[in-house]
Amino acid sequence: MANYKRMTWILLLIMVVININIAGCSQKDNEINTVRMAHFPNITHAQALVAREIGAFEEKLGPDINVSYFVFNAGPSEIEAFFAGELDIGYIGPVPAVNGNIKSDGDIVILAGATNAGAIMVVSENSGIQSIDDLQNKKIAIPQIGNTQHLSLLSLLREHNLSDTTKGGNVEVVPVSNPDIKTLLENGGIDAAYVPEPWGSRLIHEIGARILLDEKEVFRNGQYSTALLIGRKDYIEAHPEIVKKIIEVHYEMTQYIEENPETAKMMLNTQIEALTGQKLSSNVIDSVFERLYFSYDPISESVMDFMNISKAEGFIDQTTTREKLFMLDILNAILEEKNLAIVE
Repeated sequence: MANYKRMTWILLLIMVVININIAGCSQKDNEINTVRMAHFPNITHAQALVAREIGAFEEKLGPDINVSYFVFNAGPSEIEAFFAGELDIGYIGPVPAVNGNIKSDGDIVILAGATNAGAIMVVSENSGIQSIDDLQNKKIAIPQIGNTQHLSLLSLLREHNLSDTTKGGNVEVVPVSNPDIKTLLENGGIDAAYVPEPWGSRLIHEIGARILLDEKEVFRNGQYSTALLIGRKDYIEAHPEIVKKIIEVHYEMTQYIEENPETAKMMLNTQIEALTGQKLSSNVIDSVFERLYFSYDPISESVMDFMNISKAEGFIDQTTTREKLFMLDILNAILEEKNLAIVE
């Protein structure tokens, strides 16, 4: 009887150990087979939204890979999620991408471009502003201190021998959330705003704002990155085939949007409404497509320019190298397979 009880306990222990191992393996398998992807509910992240609408990532990756989407409204919070190990791949602006790369010591890297240009400077109809010189003693809103629009605005002001009040100049640059910019511009709380699409088009069509500088006049003749595809280097190196398929979908969505703009507009609006509860009017989205360019080319020189401006303005303490910041070999391999020119 004693031997029987002992054998029973031994068998129970074995079963417990087996179950623990199975549970551990299942958890590990789930982690390996899930791609955690970030994007904004914004047209600048169009490839992610269109792919999400038609299930393109899921179809390319197959039934054994789960795609889990995470939606953000600001670059810094997305980067923090990367730092916490909660994300693998993401769409984001160039400035937070650079900051993430530097702070992670090169673990967060740029894999491809997504959208370029698409930011405009608008003024209220009664502001009296007709040129850059008229910005003296005026108040200009940007969405966030140290972001892409802020840095390109600072570069523009410097070119015209102007500077903001924090540098002893007489142009007041204030950070205001995009929805609040509309109210302040309409009520005279600010004189001008430098904003990304679709907010620029919304200001024009909804409150009668006037374009002072279009997307080609503010920074680098419009040849600058607005959104990028980034990833964690350790994840990329551990799952190269998965990442290659993700970039293939990104390339395909870029081409699809360019070749099928009207269908893409409807898909984008469907996703934006699902994620934010509000869709864009047709005239706004048409206007956005005139100023925003969809491209897998990250325009790396513009990203490096943003980094150098950020350093010069004191937003970052150090810079990094192009080799450490970009990982374009997977994208370029895909382009070479299609007999297309590579990007640098």
